[in-house]
Amino acid sequence: MHDQITKYTAKLISEGSAQVQRIAFAAQDDKLISAGEPFLASLSESVLCRMNCLSLAAATPSLPFADFLVQRTAGHEHRIIPHDTETRTFLHDIPIIKKSEIDSDPADRIAALLGNRKGIVVEGVGIIASGVLTVEQAYINWSSVFHSTYIKYLEDLFENGFMLPGEEAAFDDFRQKLLIPLSSDGLDFRKGPFSEKNAILDEMARVGKYTVQRGLVDSFFGNISYSSGNLLYISQTASSLDELSGCIDPVPFENSSTVGITASSELVAHRAIFDATGCRAILHGHPRFAVIMSMICAERGSCRVTDCWKDCTKVRFLGDTPVVAGEIGAGGIARNVPPVIGRTGSAIVYGHGVFSIGMSDFREAFQGLVDVENRCRAEYFRQFDKNKIKN
Repeated sequence: MHDQITKYTAKLISEGSAQVQRIAFAAQDDKLISAGEPFLASLSESVLCRMNCLSLAAATPSLPFADFLVQRTAGHEHRIIPHDTETRTFLHDIPIIKKSEIDSDPADRIAALLGNRKGIVVEGVGIIASGVLTVEQAYINWSSVFHSTYIKYLEDLFENGFMLPGEEAAFDDFRQKLLIPLSSDGLDFRKGPFSEKNAILDEMARVGKYTVQRGLVDSFFGNISYSSGNLLYISQTASSLDELSGCIDPVPFENSSTVGITASSELVAHRAIFDATGCRAILHGHPRFAVIMSMICAERGSCRVTDCWKDCTKVRFLGDTPVVAGEIGAGGIARNVPPVIGRTGSAIVYGHGVFSIGMSDFREAFQGLVDVENRCRAEYFRQFDKNKIKN
């Protein structure tokens, strides 16, 4: 258990999502253990003692976005409701505790909220998330809340502008100093096509790690696949892209086997993309600005569609990249992405992320993911600055 706490503390640090000196985990082993920043470790122990789960992660995010979201909520509101697909699917909403509501021993209230949700935001403390069975689950849920609050804050900021003291300075610091430009420089991609199983598995695991290392995916989101002969190799559902060894399924194209039962929930979409484009490699990530920009629509105020993420029938464009709606799994993604992705090699799904293809290997697919995210970043700030001048 100590090894797991060390591992996931290191992941939070390497991803840059949490403040290095403000991370703690607690877990139930033969006895209750904790590690990390003393206050957060003690709080985690106190909360975990009141819950029916195995682990807890508590950390202060590296960015103040979650706290700003709490401060921007109306006085009677006690939750944040992000619009991205991952929140809707895994978190539903994110309970909050405001600084003015924190008493000398908030463990009871935190435990009660975590009993119904996977993670919460406590103003001035950070994100606290639980893991029912493993330390990894606590890390995944913490990372999911970080992803959702990051996207929600920048979406709200785009729509409503600065509302709080310190927001503009923090945003400028984030924009100028903390937002590292994305690239594929220094990464080693093998030239395809590949036909040998081990070569395919090795390259998929390598590219999966690249996708995490370059910040193109959070938590356990995203998936990757490769087509060879009559087999489709695809990452398993709920697998982490930087730990794909033993977590890639070879699935027959004709779907005659039950092997696909553990495969990614996007298996149907991947198969349809292969059929429509003739590509060999598919990479699906959740780069944050692509998710944000997919949900910013000029027609939002005049359109009659309310559930844009599944019911919008239009194909919008961010630059030359198509944006479509669609439910995950065998829903609209499998219908809506394949007809449009061949045009430029990439497509964005509303609130969900980017699919990118390579005709023979993953170099093209990875570069497509990077290029789309960079363009979405540039477009976000272009429109943000334009709105700021206008207002």
